[in-house]
Amino acid sequence: MTALLEGARKLITRGTDLGARIEALEAAAAAARGRVDDAAVDEAETISSRAAARLRLSADHTVVAIAGATGSGKSSTFNALTGLDLSSTGVRRPTTSWATACVWGKTGAEEVLEWLGIPPRHQTMRDSLLDSANDSSTAGRADRELDGVVLMDLPDHDSTEVSHHLEVDRLVVLADLLVWVLDPQKYADAAIHDRYLAPLATHAGVMVVVLNHIDTVAPERRQAMVDDVRRLLDLDGLQSVPVFPISAREDIGVDDLRGEIAKRVAAKRLTRERLDADLRAAAGALDEATGSGKTRELSAQRVEQLESALADAAGVPVVVDAVERSTRLRAGRATTWPVVSFVSRLRPDPLERLGLDLGAAGEALAGTAGNRRPKLPETTPVQRARVDTEVRALADDASAGLAPAWVESVRRASTSRLIEVADRIDRSLAATDLGVERLPVWAGVVRLLQWVLILAALGGGIWTALLVVGGNLSEEAPQVAGMPLPLLLLVGGIVLGVLLALVCRALVASTARSRAAAADDKLRDAVHQVTQELVVAPVTAELAAYTTVRSNLATVLK
Repeated sequence: MTALLEGARKLITRGTDLGARIEALEAAAAAARGRVDDAAVDEAETISSRAAARLRLSADHTVVAIAGATGSGKSSTFNALTGLDLSSTGVRRPTTSWATACVWGKTGAEEVLEWLGIPPRHQTMRDSLLDSANDSSTAGRADRELDGVVLMDLPDHDSTEVSHHLEVDRLVVLADLLVWVLDPQKYADAAIHDRYLAPLATHAGVMVVVLNHIDTVAPERRQAMVDDVRRLLDLDGLQSVPVFPISAREDIGVDDLRGEIAKRVAAKRLTRERLDADLRAAAGALDEATGSGKTRELSAQRVEQLESALADAAGVPVVVDAVERSTRLRAGRATTWPVVSFVSRLRPDPLERLGLDLGAAGEALAGTAGNRRPKLPETTPVQRARVDTEVRALADDASAGLAPAWVESVRRASTSRLIEVADRIDRSLAATDLGVERLPVWAGVVRLLQWVLILAALGGGIWTALLVVGGNLSEEAPQVAGMPLPLLLLVGGIVLGVLLALVCRALVASTARSRAAAADDKLRDAVHQVTQELVVAPVTAELAAYTTVRSNLATVLK
């Protein structure tokens, strides 16, 4: 059975890309869901699903539906085509809401009838009723012409029974070929033109119009009436739909109608043409709802401007300034003359005041990185206004030229998680290792050297004091360059310590600037990550969805 179904699908899609277009419509509908009009998306999903289901059925059978209003002679036309009195006519017509089906060629038809929802009691297998003796007759030849046809007589579309026109609506969308039967008295009725014919202008290739009861019209008026029907169909956008004047009762024109149906069925294109028309109609409606704006990507410049606004609002410049001043303070304390370094300890550390004195590594070990919040200045109204402006500008730039539905979708995405941004950025800043508490290697060397100098000065001072008390400083003290060594150690330790501290000021300033720049990069990277996740990613997803819809609709409509 699987092999048969695959064979049927290949037969229907032979020489076409129908399968790929069905999948493209499914993908377009899925990407458009929640972003454009639900009615267009629902229709696209329904049609793609229905087309896929039709591909799984017999390709050897063509579904032909005969539809019309009450009294149009629809059922008599059905009987004339089948050569059997299968469908009750006139006052004998039942009030059932089910269609009647006659099938030429039983093999493989059961699944088609099940898909159509025709109950077994309303099914007739035409080949089972044929007498082999009639094979050479006109009826036999006609039956062979219609081999593979599933002919349906639909309920009256204008019936007062709601179930009747619901059944018509259900089966009209399933038929491969639609035969509309009009009556000379009501062929201009708006009910059929406005509800069925005009809306199916995209399906002109799978439609035939029959003007029945032509025998009731005077011969000299028949062509004028046919021309008037033609005019109305042209107004409906059905210029290519043929019109057949017939009389099912008098058997006028029935052979021509049967021949037209047989010719189309023999071409084995009706199912493809019907599915193609369905796909194009659904894709067209979705295309109209989507708009034809060019696909686009987010502007890197807009993203940078938004990140800059968020960084300023989050206090990144304040933290960077604190990093520079803290580095100056800590490195200066480490490299200044130890005797006066205690003075710097009286000054508060700028980072400690912001609650950012610990590195991320230390916080992670302490298990507090996720809970600590920096004590940054409150965002000002000006900063909030700038952020709002940049978010709107980013959304407007991304959605420029798109249909209103997609413009709204992009704007909604840009602000969908904006409320989380401030909190996430604060936490990211608190968890960022600013690297301030780790002194540079050279500062450690200078600190050691300063202590060596201070110890040398202290030792020289004690030694000098002892010698001075003994009164023999110049006699017993070793001399270096004509100067007592103890005094040299004292003066040299102090002078070199002070000079070293002064020289290191330039190194401290350079290190402070370097660490501030590194901290700025880290903090802005943290802002970047949050912005990407909470603002950029949602907008990018909308633009990607739009691209998916546009590219797949192009596949369907090509």
